[in-house]
Amino acid sequence: MDRGWLLGHFKEAGDPRHSADVEIKWGVHPAGDERAQWVRGERRTALLVLISGRFRVELPGRSVLLARQGDYVVWGEGVDHSWYAEEDSVVLTVRWPSVAGYRVD
Repeated sequence: MDRGWLLGHFKEAGDPRHSADVEIKWGVHPAGDERAQWVRGERRTALLVLISGRFRVELPGRSVLLARQGDYVVWGEGVDHSWYAEEDSVVLTVRWPSVAGYRVD
């Protein structure tokens, strides 16, 4: 129902999963799944950890392939990004702080 998001500002106030400090997502992505629109003007820092599969994160001027369990990438505020699941993949994403305005349907 929450597209894999476990914690963040988007949970109702009073819910122990509500946080303005951090967002955590368990992301399950079939092969070929992608974020077609780049996130621009990022206001958060993010950590993305590969649990299984092959997952590519696109950053300005570089492409980071996560191919082994535990591979990870971190990017900071102001860094635009996109991603592509090369295989069926599971990733854990942690972003901070938790801010509105990045959802793409």
